[in-house]
Amino acid sequence: MLAAVAAAFFLAGTIKGVIGLGLPTVAVGLLGLLMPPAQAAAILIVPSLVTNIWQALVGGSALELIRRMWSMLVGICIGTVFGAVWLAHTDGRGAAMWLGVALVVYALLGLFNVHFSVPRRSEGWLGFIIGLTTGTVTVATGVFALPGVPYLHALNLDRDRLVQALGLSFTVSTVTLAAALFYAGEMHTSLAAPVVVALIAAPLGMVLGQLVRQRVRPETFRKFFFFSLLALGLHLALRGLL
Repeated sequence: MLAAVAAAFFLAGTIKGVIGLGLPTVAVGLLGLLMPPAQAAAILIVPSLVTNIWQALVGGSALELIRRMWSMLVGICIGTVFGAVWLAHTDGRGAAMWLGVALVVYALLGLFNVHFSVPRRSEGWLGFIIGLTTGTVTVATGVFALPGVPYLHALNLDRDRLVQALGLSFTVSTVTLAAALFYAGEMHTSLAAPVVVALIAAPLGMVLGQLVRQRVRPETFRKFFFFSLLALGLHLALRGLL
């Protein structure tokens, strides 16, 4: 079991190091074959938080991004609380399937160079709505991607700032999701050993992924980013159907 945890989090950390996202989906998706999803999500919390904080602090001044993203981050907190209260007992398979379909559509639009842009004057109110929705979807599906990732991509940030902004968003999502899991009684001391293994494996994989990202051209990164979202969306959609 510990070897499986190490392998899953090393692979998930590598993917996260390259494109800035994917650790929860890959890790929970693989571990979900061996244990209940709630237990896999509980193991995920600490390594996800550590890697997200690391990702948020690397690449420049995080304060500048926080000033630009504050309404979105507040919305994530409120949306996660709302989701924990109202959506904790809904059918997560159906939600995951539609999330996967939406990710596939967004990835295809990106691969065909259909680009969206958010005006600076609209970031305050739109960011809050995006954050509110992202927080709710996170509780329902365990995935932090929508609609936060498309929104951040539409802010026209450069490659490294986009990855840093994703780290900020995922950090807030992870903290609020941890609070929801603790409230639901899913956090247990018996998970200490798997958490320690995951906490070692995920950063090692992330270092490898960051080295890969530094050596690829921006256009290659863009294509890999959208192909990864396409694969993630197909995985979620098919998992919801099967």
